[in-house]
Amino acid sequence: MDGVEVRTLIDGGQPAEDTANALASFIAAAEKSIEVAIYDLNLPPDLHGLVCGSLTTASERGVAVRLAYNVDHAKEIPVPPPPSTDPEAVEAMPFPTAAIPGVPDLMHHKYVVRDGAAVWTGSTNWTLDSWTREENVIVTVASSALAARYLEDFEQLWSSRQVSHSGKVDTSPVAPGVAAWFCPRRGEKLAHRIGSAIRSAQRRIRIASPVISNGSILTALAQVVSDGKIDLAGVVDATQISEVLYQWQENQQETGIPDAKGPLLRQTLTAAPFSGKVTTPYAPGSVHDYMHAKVSVVDDTVFVGSFNLSHSGEMNAENVLEFSDPGLADQMAAFIDAVRARYPAVSLRA
Repeated sequence: MDGVEVRTLIDGGQPAEDTANALASFIAAAEKSIEVAIYDLNLPPDLHGLVCGSLTTASERGVAVRLAYNVDHAKEIPVPPPPSTDPEAVEAMPFPTAAIPGVPDLMHHKYVVRDGAAVWTGSTNWTLDSWTREENVIVTVASSALAARYLEDFEQLWSSRQVSHSGKVDTSPVAPGVAAWFCPRRGEKLAHRIGSAIRSAQRRIRIASPVISNGSILTALAQVVSDGKIDLAGVVDATQISEVLYQWQENQQETGIPDAKGPLLRQTLTAAPFSGKVTTPYAPGSVHDYMHAKVSVVDDTVFVGSFNLSHSGEMNAENVLEFSDPGLADQMAAFIDAVRARYPAVSLRA
């Protein structure tokens, strides 16, 4: 598909103004409508003025602007950390907004639809740390057919105000080699699609994900590792991985049910060359320096979006773009390898 652009972010690799200007420019080009679905929106005054000011300016010149955001995330889970959005600041904006309850499952999107003709999406929240201290990916696509899928998902969120009522969107390709996936209604199907691609890999697999805890995907990766025939490597957030493993062990002790996924995760991360970024555990006011990119490359296919490779990802409001494109796959694989090279091999406590 023509009109696909990818922007990658690394910890300490770019000023926040670069992303803010790119996002503001994307919004400023709107002529008719802007729909925003954002998990975390918390910017310092200068960047807030630039980005949210572009939304306000668009609204003032007659563009129909709507913004949906996540609220009320209070679950005690290791990933993802709760958002820092200030609902009062969002509601004070001079255009319609919608608070989507993040309990029991998160409204985890980070997308913008412009004029029903272009989409901005990926793993990147609208925060200073997301733009300067995390690894992230932003994808923009100029396509009315793709934008229509995102609008369908947005309308489900907007009208229902419920995560569980969203994501019921067609997964058939919008163009040769291009498909969009939305959770939660297509979450299980998405996980099986990624797992199936991994099991069918012929040459290479590259993974960037904060955690890997989805059963379908983890089982497929562990099988590939066991077979030892495919070039498999990746990068994770080592701190969040440790928190997930600890949580699974706690659940086993409390319930007496054996932990089936822990051994698979340990096998995958230690038998294949996975790097782990040691990050700052979440605490109010702490730096958010997570390995936050969510990209999988399988041969010449790319899965990129907001979806952590986790079971909870299936239940959240998430979106993923699937591209079958050798050039894009090479670009994303190179990005993952560059991030891997920045961090040590994953080290897991027994």
